[in-house]
Amino acid sequence: MDARTLKIEAARVALSHVRDGMKLGIGSGSTAEEFVRVLAVEVAAGMKITGVPTSERTATLCRDLGVPLSTLDEMPALDLTIDGADEIDPQLTLVKGGGGALLREKIVAAASDRMIVIADASKLVDTLGRFPLPIEVNPFGLKATELAISRAATALGLSGPLQLRMRDGAPFLTDGGHFIIDASFGRIPDTRALSDALHAIPGVVEHGLFLGIADAAVVADADGVKTLHAA
Repeated sequence: MDARTLKIEAARVALSHVRDGMKLGIGSGSTAEEFVRVLAVEVAAGMKITGVPTSERTATLCRDLGVPLSTLDEMPALDLTIDGADEIDPQLTLVKGGGGALLREKIVAAASDRMIVIADASKLVDTLGRFPLPIEVNPFGLKATELAISRAATALGLSGPLQLRMRDGAPFLTDGGHFIIDASFGRIPDTRALSDALHAIPGVVEHGLFLGIADAAVVADADGVKTLHAA
């Protein structure tokens, strides 16, 4: 099976966790978009849910496919969030933010009773860090924030380039109007220490480490779909 087929299979299994009447956080990225498509089929057949999207792109897709939406202000407590991930370790710690929606994704997931991650098996790693860590930063004081990130990483024994994410020759802007620095640290043996160090930097809005948020991961490979829980 190709990558898209695997994502669709994972999305279908994740859909089995959705119940009528749920207030549902709906993630961003290519795997989450496959979930939106299979969800839309069920909504068209009569399933009653209300979704809170984690990005403007997801919101547009939901509207196009007839998935009813609300906002987190109108529904501040959600039953379940289903979203993708860029990396998943055995403790279900995640790296997210490859699509640039990490701040809203984390806010929505934290407002939910449960979070289920959907992915293909290529996203599974023993230790996070193969995928560059997205760090959402305020444009003001960018160079000072970059320097602070570099110093914090060095203090934890991490090193590697910090790359300002660009699109069409200009800095990529998140839905919240922030920049993203992609940090290629390599293996991150202590995700909690790095999370705390990044949160202590005033110019850092949020980072793509999701610690203790995911309850399960639905992962598809050529042999089928399996549901993982934290080791």
